[in-house]
Amino acid sequence: MSSTDTFRYGVPQERDWNAMSDEEFRAFVREDFETHYPQELRFPPRRLRWSENRDWHLRMAAKGWIAPAWPAEYGGMGLSPSKLLIFFEEQERVGIARFQDHGILMVGPVLMRYGTEEQKRRYLPGILSCENIWCQGYSEPDSGSDLASLRTRAVLEGDHFRIDGQKIWTTLAHDATHMFALVRTDPAAKPQQGISFLLLDFTDPGVRVRPIRDIGGYEEFCEVFLDGVRTHRSNLVGELNKGWTVAKSLLGFERIFLGSPKMPEYGLQMLETVARARGVFDDPVFQDRFVQLQLDVAHLGDIYGHYASIVGRGEPLGPDVSLLKIWASETGQRIADLIVETAGPFGGMNVHAPVGGTTIHALAPYYKARVMTIYGGSSEIQRNILARQVLDLPA
Repeated sequence: MSSTDTFRYGVPQERDWNAMSDEEFRAFVREDFETHYPQELRFPPRRLRWSENRDWHLRMAAKGWIAPAWPAEYGGMGLSPSKLLIFFEEQERVGIARFQDHGILMVGPVLMRYGTEEQKRRYLPGILSCENIWCQGYSEPDSGSDLASLRTRAVLEGDHFRIDGQKIWTTLAHDATHMFALVRTDPAAKPQQGISFLLLDFTDPGVRVRPIRDIGGYEEFCEVFLDGVRTHRSNLVGELNKGWTVAKSLLGFERIFLGSPKMPEYGLQMLETVARARGVFDDPVFQDRFVQLQLDVAHLGDIYGHYASIVGRGEPLGPDVSLLKIWASETGQRIADLIVETAGPFGGMNVHAPVGGTTIHALAPYYKARVMTIYGGSSEIQRNILARQVLDLPA
């Protein structure tokens, strides 16, 4: 009997979800989300803090729905690729605010693949119960998209690593209890060969978190300062100096979900609402621009369907999926730009404002769209991938 047969990681599933048809499963989760997800939390203009959405996610954890992609033996729903896509699509359709999901989508799967049995037993249950909230310690000042140039150092002293450095753009770190971080453990090695993957507890001495206020007035991101932080060597995931391999495995489904058409589709709905409220929806010039965006979103849906079918068959995505991320992010920006323009004087107000017979926050999609071409690999990086790995163009 394996150890996972005798150790319960989470809530047992009420049924075999993969035995349901895709249509039956979609209807089942749609009814649950529509019935129980609070209206006031739908399609928020920013990432919600844990204090705002904890009740929903604790409900999902109690149902055993917090980790849809995890195998059932590790406490997840064990969804097939097609069911997983449906689950996320229905979350997006209802406007469910994104979870502080670094534990579920990132470090949890990494531990299943690279972690020791002790690491799995220590950390996975806390992720599933939402007792432990994780953040990602990757980006650093002056390291931007060149992640391999990171300078945070970890030196092994006896049974502990001593960590000194700084991480930045750390999403919701002020709500986190733990961090998974890339650190340099061999400064003499080539950049990608001297990096290790460590787990840190934010209650340990030497951790300091400082929120960063963005242009919208929100504090979704933070700086994290690590001054002599000590973590036991048992918190090394994978091999010493081989953290780059572990880090790359975090990508998973992220590439295709960043290319989902749901957000641009929602943007089009908001654009139409604003245009009708301002009395310009039937204007020929506006209609020409609106229809062009409709076609862009329709084509995005088609190409998304192509990649979704690949994932649904359980096949790996190739580097050409970068096309999807570029298309989705840049289309989202064009829609957001036109919302602000169409809203007139209300387009410059960072508040919910009355327009016609409705209330809108015209700048919310604009602010959200600004970063879409940066996170998950900037558009420049995505184009380089297409040029070199797909079109085989010279460097």
